[in-house]
Amino acid sequence: MSAAKCLPLLAIGSLGGTVSMQVETAGEGVTPSLSSEALLAGLPQLEGLALISAETLQLLPSASLTFTQLLDVLQWADAQVKKGAQGVVLTQGTDTLEEVAYFLDLLWPHDAPLVLTGAMRSANQAGADGPANLLASVQVALAAESRGRGVLVVINDQVHAAVHVRKADSLAMQAFTSSHFGPEGLLIEGRVCYLKPPRRRCVLPAPQRLDHRVALLEASLSADTLLLEEVARLGYEGLVIAGFGAGHVSQEWARCLGQISQWLPVVVATRTGAGTTASCTYGFNGGEMDLQRRGARMAGFLCPRKCRVLLWVLIGCGREAELERHLDVQGLARPLHS
Repeated sequence: MSAAKCLPLLAIGSLGGTVSMQVETAGEGVTPSLSSEALLAGLPQLEGLALISAETLQLLPSASLTFTQLLDVLQWADAQVKKGAQGVVLTQGTDTLEEVAYFLDLLWPHDAPLVLTGAMRSANQAGADGPANLLASVQVALAAESRGRGVLVVINDQVHAAVHVRKADSLAMQAFTSSHFGPEGLLIEGRVCYLKPPRRRCVLPAPQRLDHRVALLEASLSADTLLLEEVARLGYEGLVIAGFGAGHVSQEWARCLGQISQWLPVVVATRTGAGTTASCTYGFNGGEMDLQRRGARMAGFLCPRKCRVLLWVLIGCGREAELERHLDVQGLARPLHS
């Protein structure tokens, strides 16, 4: 048997993003243009690691990706595993990397790892990080220890859980962090070293509805209630609030949220970028105790953007009644066998 036949199978799909961008016209900035095959062409190290099939699924900046497109990506990745792929790697833009990873993690049913990566520097910039991130992602996807961990984000030689990772800087190379929880693992000399056991996962069925909408609004100083008052009338079926501090809003917003929660699910998260919402500390009107009495759910550690993703998926598969349970499980770092 030849050495090639002994190699594991690995699938790589490209969605676009900075990792695929380069200057096409001088002075016009970078745009997505590199195919999946082109990304692999600069990585001869991959030849001895796996039998790789590569496909360009999209060539978009990640801000333009939609839930519907991501469900198509999920079907493609599912098909690769069913064909025998040991793991799947997706390259995409970093702007929505944390949201896409979490969306896919809610729906990924396999033990085989689904690994997402991107780049902070475009392909023709000096010191482009795309090739190194892609190589590291392949190494993580092929590691036996990566199985059963769901969707992982690999960037800057760190492995992050989809539920915790956030883009915390707009342009820095060290843009991604898992605040409080830290990375799941590190890439050391080409091998992944996990720092934690696998977490318990709650995999949901694929949404059957795709036409529903979930609003995300941020609390801010002296904000009026006009948009809040229109949410239900505009046809939204869920509402997420990025609240002050530990999950707080003004008295007027609290009054509106109490009315809205009679008609649709309301989740209050923290806008701070790190930390958890409180549950039983603040008793003033607009504090978390007041909001819970009015029917809102507190997000815990789950950030507002991922709360919107979770609520959209739950409504789409008819399981919005399970919202509170999923917020508790997804917002905390619980080991698999706790």
